[in-house]
Amino acid sequence: MDKRPTIIDVATLAGVSKSTVSLVLQQSPLVREETRNDVRRAMAQLGYVYNRAAANLRSSNAGLIGVVINDLRNPFFTEFATSLQMALSARGYATVLANTDEDPALQAQVIGAMLEHGVSALIVSPAYGDETAFDAIARANVPALQVLRQVVSSERVPFAAPDYPTGSRLATEHLLAQGARHIAFLGGLEGRAVTQLRMSGYLATLAANGRTPLHLPGRPGRAFGREAARRLSEENPGVDAVLCFNDLTALGLLTGCAEQGRSIGTSLKIVGFDDIEDCAQVYPALSSVRCDIAGFGRQMAETVLNWLENDRRPPPETITPVTLIPRASSL
Repeated sequence: MDKRPTIIDVATLAGVSKSTVSLVLQQSPLVREETRNDVRRAMAQLGYVYNRAAANLRSSNAGLIGVVINDLRNPFFTEFATSLQMALSARGYATVLANTDEDPALQAQVIGAMLEHGVSALIVSPAYGDETAFDAIARANVPALQVLRQVVSSERVPFAAPDYPTGSRLATEHLLAQGARHIAFLGGLEGRAVTQLRMSGYLATLAANGRTPLHLPGRPGRAFGREAARRLSEENPGVDAVLCFNDLTALGLLTGCAEQGRSIGTSLKIVGFDDIEDCAQVYPALSSVRCDIAGFGRQMAETVLNWLENDRRPPPETITPVTLIPRASSL
């Protein structure tokens, strides 16, 4: 006997998401009539019978969005997740949130659990090292976005992030305009796509100006930035400006320079990346590339809901604008 057709079979034949089929079955007014007809034709062709009793048992999970973040200890990701959750809540959706702590095995575990509990969609800022979690998402036919960093093809899972290359270009041009002669890029693990993206504008700008780049790689964070202050003084005393992979690294560098008695803004100019809230509150105030991460979170909420409610899959890549916020650390 052939197996009984499933909602995933209907979604595949109709060319829509599993969540769209669910909305049609629930007689939701959010689905376009054309899409509704496509789903009904697929159901008739497959002989799919809606089990309303079973669906009622699952109804407590309707409108549940899974959000998986690689590092919620970083305020950049925390602000994104908060903004995203608030925007989804305003539209009547609940959010289940998980921090993977850069652990791909944990990422696979939490995504699997979210799929088992019937999330309608997933928004993932992924950990590096394993793509199997996205295989599970594909098998479940659940709409998914990868945000802020990319680990699988954007044709397979749409990707969205701020314009990192432009950000590092703006920061490097600013430092050159302030008279910097030897600019280093501090932080970021070698071989990672996000490191390459955040460095690309820096490298291109230095090349265009006949300058030699210097990358001091490392796991970005306050501890690394603080230790890097000592390394710069001892190993690279000619460096007079630094663009940091993120603000946490830059804040650690500020601390390390203060311990050494090094003057920020004169002896060493510093620019961070992300413009988290602390940048404007520390002394001296930290220049940073502003990614408008709160606005980005709201935009991602709108993107995934447009996919769910209107069956409008986003383009493979969405790149949002960035600006440079100069402050005392680089002036």
